[in-house]
Amino acid sequence: MSDRNRGNAGDFSDRPPAIFASLPALIVDWYRKNRRRLPWRETVSPYRTLISEIMLQQTRVEAVKPYFDRFLSLFPDVAALACADDDLLYKAWEGLGYYSRARNLKKCAREIVDRFGGVIPSSYSDLLSLPGIGPYTAGAVAAFAYGEPVAAVDGNVLRVTARITAETGDVLLPAVKNRLTALVSSLVPDDAPGDFGQGLIELGALICLPNRPPKCDLCPVRALCQGYEKRIAGTLPVRGKKAERKRDRRTVLVVRSGTRTLLHKRPARGLLAGLWEFPNFSGGFSEKEALDAVRAFGLEPLRVVPLEPSKHLFTHIEWQMTGYLILVGEPDLPLPDGFVMPETEDLLSRYAIPSAFSAYTRRLREPLPRQ
Repeated sequence: MSDRNRGNAGDFSDRPPAIFASLPALIVDWYRKNRRRLPWRETVSPYRTLISEIMLQQTRVEAVKPYFDRFLSLFPDVAALACADDDLLYKAWEGLGYYSRARNLKKCAREIVDRFGGVIPSSYSDLLSLPGIGPYTAGAVAAFAYGEPVAAVDGNVLRVTARITAETGDVLLPAVKNRLTALVSSLVPDDAPGDFGQGLIELGALICLPNRPPKCDLCPVRALCQGYEKRIAGTLPVRGKKAERKRDRRTVLVVRSGTRTLLHKRPARGLLAGLWEFPNFSGGFSEKEALDAVRAFGLEPLRVVPLEPSKHLFTHIEWQMTGYLILVGEPDLPLPDGFVMPETEDLLSRYAIPSAFSAYTRRLREPLPRQ
């Protein structure tokens, strides 16, 4: 094993090094004085914690804040979420991205109703057994909402802990991640597990920043930080190079008849599963190919207008899109299976359109070109 992969050789599974003994108290005290006022912290419950933590996965705090209360007004408890209409659920999630989180939340709620009588379990192992809940979310709900002395280790916590311990191994490797998780677990105080866990996360959000130099002069644990002492905190954590995204060239068709627009429902599995979209195809279509595709839907094109190119980044793939606005005559009903043609206002208020198509969704509020 290379030195880079091995990193520090410390084993924290039994007890933390003595140098870190005062770290929990410092973190808890700093957090209680400096924590941000966030909607899910003002009133704490297992359900509110669960929803907020799922929303916060791969999404910035500021982006989540306006969604949280609105989501809870529609789905105020586990029972309401378990029987949620899918289109309403996805519309409430529209703009947060990663819609699989919303699907898994509903699956999770159903299982909580079926297995636990509608009560979110408090034990880490029970939480981990639920759909869409991984080690971090299980730890967060158990510690933050129930006060269970378990660790909640996300990317913020890994970064903070790697800097505090001067960990030079790749934090994306299981051995290194497990070592840092073991350290955090060994430090969780019985009397304040939630504040300790959230304190580490808050420290990573406000002081020990990602992709920027840490604000060591403001850090409450600077005296304990081995990365600071060795003057390497700013180079940590070490992460292996991610695989490059694949590129997929696509053609998007915004097909309109008066104030109605054609939508297609994606398959129940795969990317953007079960969501509504503008019809789109792999490859860069010519105008003739775009018009032929519309005729295949049983619609008669009247005019075609090229639209601006757009791109969207998914985790493992990049869509590079070109688009056409295609005006058609009155459609012959019924439309093919999986297609609808709602009025614009109905479309915008009821149908969840993934942000991948935002450049084209915006065009729906513009006047139609004269034929």
